[in-house]
Amino acid sequence: MNTEPVYQVRGVTKKYGNVLALDGVDFAVAAGEVVGLVGDNGAGKSTLVKVLSGAHRPDQGEMLLDGAPVQWHSPQEALESGIETLYQDSSLAPDLTVSANVFLGREEVVPGLWGKLGFLANRRMDDVARQELEKVGIAVPSSTRTVSRLSGGQRQAVAIGRAAAWASKVIILDEPTNHLGARQSAEVLEVIKQARAKGLAVVFISHTLPHVLEVTDRIVVLRLGRVSVDAPTSTFTPDSLVKAITGLSGAA
Repeated sequence: MNTEPVYQVRGVTKKYGNVLALDGVDFAVAAGEVVGLVGDNGAGKSTLVKVLSGAHRPDQGEMLLDGAPVQWHSPQEALESGIETLYQDSSLAPDLTVSANVFLGREEVVPGLWGKLGFLANRRMDDVARQELEKVGIAVPSSTRTVSRLSGGQRQAVAIGRAAAWASKVIILDEPTNHLGARQSAEVLEVIKQARAKGLAVVFISHTLPHVLEVTDRIVVLRLGRVSVDAPTSTFTPDSLVKAITGLSGAA
């Protein structure tokens, strides 16, 4: 794994009125690394995700992508730079096929006159969608099956697979296993591992600590808008991670 950060923020501060949501936060993730971002409610996780995804601009601090300073004016700018964010609501269209969801907003048209008239290259999109999902270990019955016919775990896996297909650098996952059963969660965690194997940098936000301990390489704990612990996952136990989040202790 490359230890040089592909994406990082330094000294990031963000206020909402008189509320200091982030206070001098340093955060980084490298290619081929899964970093767990955890903390109690109000710790600043959501605000940091919004800063990383381009939804909010920090009041202070700097952001670097591949070592070069960046400033996002919109989430679209972050998307175009290879940063995909998947929120708790996966934003899949249930009545569309798997391939249509993978290409949602990025549809391809057929060459020539028919393309100019808006005819879509459905066969090519089906083939590419299936190949991209297979790269991150997602096996769905058919890329032409509608999302409404998939299980909850398969739907979330498709959403993550879509992010992995388009992200060239970073995937940010906000509670991707929330409300999923054990088997479905296992499917999603396997997709995260495959995304790491593909060389992507993954930020994994979750309240489900066993999942964080299973799939991450490093854990960053936010507390009251600050980084309280940043350590390899191997240094934590379930008990020490809970203590770090609640402020009773750091890593084991």
